[in-house]
Amino acid sequence: MRFSRVWLSSLVVLVALSAPACSKRGETSPAVQAEKRYPLTGEILAVDADKNVLRVKHEKIEGYMPAMTMEFLVSLGDAKLAKAGQRIRAEMVEQADGEFRLEKIWPASTAEVAKIEAAANALTQETVAMGRGAYREIGERAPQFSLFDQDGRVVESQRFRGKQVMICFIFTRCPVAKMCPAAVARFQQTQKLAREAGVTDLELISFSLDPEYDTPGILKEYTIQRGIDTSNYSFLTGPQMAIKSLLQQFGILTEMQGDLLNHTAATLLLDGTGRIIHRADGSEWDVQDFVGRMKKS
Repeated sequence: MRFSRVWLSSLVVLVALSAPACSKRGETSPAVQAEKRYPLTGEILAVDADKNVLRVKHEKIEGYMPAMTMEFLVSLGDAKLAKAGQRIRAEMVEQADGEFRLEKIWPASTAEVAKIEAAANALTQETVAMGRGAYREIGERAPQFSLFDQDGRVVESQRFRGKQVMICFIFTRCPVAKMCPAAVARFQQTQKLAREAGVTDLELISFSLDPEYDTPGILKEYTIQRGIDTSNYSFLTGPQMAIKSLLQQFGILTEMQGDLLNHTAATLLLDGTGRIIHRADGSEWDVQDFVGRMKKS
């Protein structure tokens, strides 16, 4: 059975990865250890993009402070996405010097959250019901999803119907050049070569393997720092259970070993109906091969 061969070969790759490891999360400095973190929900009242500062009217933080309006430092990516009137949830960080900043910022409008959570629940239930048969073979349609992209927008899988789609799996903290950075670089090469070849309906998707860290703001900053053209390249993140189900259905293995995140790699090509028409396992695949399989206008 093809599922068994792919699964076993992926398992061998995962074991092999455990030696050099895919990623090591940074060591925590004494200053960072002294920081205190609190969950926060509130509304953005104003954005100072030049200073990366948000003015937020937040709700009561139990056991710490009443509801009030405060200014917070945020990352470049979060400042780029922030809009006055937007509801957010985040972690408020009290630094050792008494200053405050926000991290792990997520959109929190009722409608967006409901859509994302409903899709995550449906995807999880589908994956559980399929059991060992959850893996999507070549010729089968890819699973449906709703996730956030690097611009903080809700992106549903239906948006890509009628498009040729390439998919890979990365996370922004992966420092191993031949893994996630190489996958993104190859996608950028594919994007360029496909245009030159007359492919006008290509969409590229990189799903985050680390949604706990890879918020929309983190993904936004990642694309800015690397000069990525996101006109047809989406970086997607969302609930852990949704990502876990997608990984299971696409046959991607992950394993945490202490601070090390090991994972297998695969790149897929879907046709306009969402059907998987080609798959390359491993981190090394031929850009020209994928472009050659695409329909030209």
